[in-house]
Amino acid sequence: MNVQPSASEPAAAAAVAVPEAVPALDTAGPKDPGPGPGPGRGAALVPIVLVVAGGLSVQFGSAVAALLMPKAGALGVVTLRLAAAALILLVVCRPKLRGHSRADWGTVVAFGVAMGGMNTLFYQALDRIPLGIAVTLEVLGPLALSVFASRRLINVVWAGLALVGVVLLGGGGFDRLDPVGAAYALGAGAMWAAYIVFSARTGRRFPQADGLALAMVVAAVLSLPLGIWESGAKLTVPSTLALGAAVAVLSSVLPYTLELMALRRLPASTFAVMMSLEPAIAATAGFLILNQALSTTDALAIALVIGASMGAVRSQTGARKKRKKG
Repeated sequence: MNVQPSASEPAAAAAVAVPEAVPALDTAGPKDPGPGPGPGRGAALVPIVLVVAGGLSVQFGSAVAALLMPKAGALGVVTLRLAAAALILLVVCRPKLRGHSRADWGTVVAFGVAMGGMNTLFYQALDRIPLGIAVTLEVLGPLALSVFASRRLINVVWAGLALVGVVLLGGGGFDRLDPVGAAYALGAGAMWAAYIVFSARTGRRFPQADGLALAMVVAAVLSLPLGIWESGAKLTVPSTLALGAAVAVLSSVLPYTLELMALRRLPASTFAVMMSLEPAIAATAGFLILNQALSTTDALAIALVIGASMGAVRSQTGARKKRKKG
């Protein structure tokens, strides 16, 4: 993990950027190379492969976490994941604790709170509803942030498309999904939106991945009492610890690293479009590992939300290009 990205890239990649993250990434992400000979096809495919691999790692890590929940509970899994990821990032990044202002620390603490809240709510949802549907509902938070931030009429259309997808998922009533699980997923989406905002701010204030490592520590400390309260001594079972470490690597350390590498070579808008495919990847992971088959209606609903996310990215990118030309 000897990656040396620019200051704002770590947090942006950690946010698993979707449409709303594009503006924050534009200041640090790679620019279009312009006319002239470009890299070979193989080199151009490398960052795309990295992003896809990162997405697969995140969602298959979530599937492994679902398998671990009967042993450690949802809150216990969150604690194991965040604590293991924090330890790994502290060892690799060795962040400096001195030289930061009170505002810097306030930002990184807010980032950590958002990170911990997002993970806690998402795993509570995952304990109650299928993985693909949980991720689809969660992605509505960043999509809403994108719509509100853009203030463009076309994005209202994308929001409406996503809303149709949500209605289809509910099947006329979220009791089919477990209303508590759906509420947790939507709450995780709101925390995801806050996570993206504070990740960009943290990236501007802390060098390399220091802010990410420190925020992960904050999230781990906040989750520790909840994990101990729910699971207690179960968290110390060697097999549980091993699976928890695997979840941390698959869901945090590995995808963050791959996305950091991809963002050094890939335009932020392209990265965001690809991240919009997360619900589809999650549904695939849920089917292969957890035997969570989706109905035709559920698949259509997920496709509508993915389409809305991609449309929001494209409309924002097009608007920025027009402003630059003007």
